[in-house]
Amino acid sequence: MNLLEVTDLQVAYGGIHAVKGINLSIKAGELVTLIGANGAGKTTTLRTLVGMEKPASGSIVYDGQSTAKTPVFDFVRKGLVMVPEGRGVFSRLTVEENLRMGAYHRNDTANINAEIDHVYSLFPRLKERMKQLAGTLSGGEQQMVAMGRAMLSQPKLLLLDEPSMGLAPIIVQKIFEIVQMISQQGVTILLVEQNAKLALEISDRGYVMESGKITLSGSARELLDSDAVRQAYLGE
Repeated sequence: MNLLEVTDLQVAYGGIHAVKGINLSIKAGELVTLIGANGAGKTTTLRTLVGMEKPASGSIVYDGQSTAKTPVFDFVRKGLVMVPEGRGVFSRLTVEENLRMGAYHRNDTANINAEIDHVYSLFPRLKERMKQLAGTLSGGEQQMVAMGRAMLSQPKLLLLDEPSMGLAPIIVQKIFEIVQMISQQGVTILLVEQNAKLALEISDRGYVMESGKITLSGSARELLDSDAVRQAYLGE
């Protein structure tokens, strides 16, 4: 069964028709990537999936239920969690306080503490800096905080928007390894990424978005082997 089913989704704001009738689906346990150039409508699609933009038409069914009437603050409770582009950490809070913000809707303290320890095992650099203000961290460390905080929300479906943006190649490699590890723990992931090659190499399936439309979809291997994808996104 599909955990997420998007049908004929259209989104417009400020006179811009950003998403023009897309269809996409994600099965539980899959790691799916959405690639495309800047301005293709990828971020708008993610923002609409978590209720931050309202669709003009079409339907979004998550975990068997329409999200049309779901208040924005309820998406996290239902396990639909986004790590936004630009990371969005609380710069005046410490690393650990940021992580605990991911569990704001929970009161199972023992489990929360165990999960924070698990995040520290994934990101040893965060453990070293647990009392440091998040605003003083490097970009890569802030991305780790944002992903760790999302894990504390116990996501069923994790939306990652450009997690590699602006990061050094060695840090990008680490972030992608962590995405794979999260996926292997059973979390379903929709990854939006401009680094198409790396994203497709760790994904099960992919979609290509251009000017608000899905123009190609298939297994990650099919897209990696596609001449159109190679020329447009893989620099070949």
